[in-house]
Amino acid sequence: MHKNERAELFRNRLAARLTLTGMSRSALARTAGVDRSTIAQLLAGDELRLPNAHLAAECAEALGVSADWLLGLSDRPESAAEVLSANFRMATAQRTPADEQIIAWHQEAAGHKIRHVPATLPDILKTEAVLEWEYAAFLDKTPEQARGVMRETTAWLRAPGSDYEICVSVDKIRSLARGEGYWQGLSADVRAEQLDFMAERCDLLYPSLRLYFYDAKKIFSAPISVFGRLLAAVYVGQFYLVYRDSRQVAALTEHFDALVRESEFEARNAGKIIREMFGEASRN
Repeated sequence: MHKNERAELFRNRLAARLTLTGMSRSALARTAGVDRSTIAQLLAGDELRLPNAHLAAECAEALGVSADWLLGLSDRPESAAEVLSANFRMATAQRTPADEQIIAWHQEAAGHKIRHVPATLPDILKTEAVLEWEYAAFLDKTPEQARGVMRETTAWLRAPGSDYEICVSVDKIRSLARGEGYWQGLSADVRAEQLDFMAERCDLLYPSLRLYFYDAKKIFSAPISVFGRLLAAVYVGQFYLVYRDSRQVAALTEHFDALVRESEFEARNAGKIIREMFGEASRN
């Protein structure tokens, strides 16, 4: 931007902010620590002037905007800290399927496509036996609460226009089938039932729900959920990192879509793949 163009933009934004806040030129001058004539010169239509950095910062602080915005370096009047606060925050994670925050985000995103990479298995594809096994560690929630949430989500998936994509690491399914890692201690019968249940639900809910498998050796993903273009959340354990800036949401959406592209199987075959690849292993 040419110096004269920037000076004109500064003058226009300074004048607009004075009008919006109702602050007088004299009050601005006193707050900024300069003579009234200095403010008058900045606002004069016949002379384009740019303030020094100190005066620009003082005017911005007095008017409740960022100096970057006054100088045309940003299209948003908020300070960088305020922009970051609006577009990014941390939300407490309850670490259970009956997490009220997750439910609220689903409700907010009604009618939008939801993309999800679970920490273990998708909650909506878990059996009651698995939910009860997992809930043994949670004293403030009950399996019945989780089942109620799952029933509501299933009803939502069966409604017209629902669109839910899930990407799961092949290793997570393999660990379940073998009873390894996270799933150690879960009986073979329960694990086999879980795989059968997943396969049946993938068949029943397709195409509203589409399950893909990615190879973590080729491409890694943290647990994430993307709720349309509204927001994206990265699960880190005790917290969600929540993003609402459109560019950040778009970046995480692109990451998820890359996982889908890496999948070697079509979602319509997810149930068949689960039965063929993992069913036998779960019974050994």
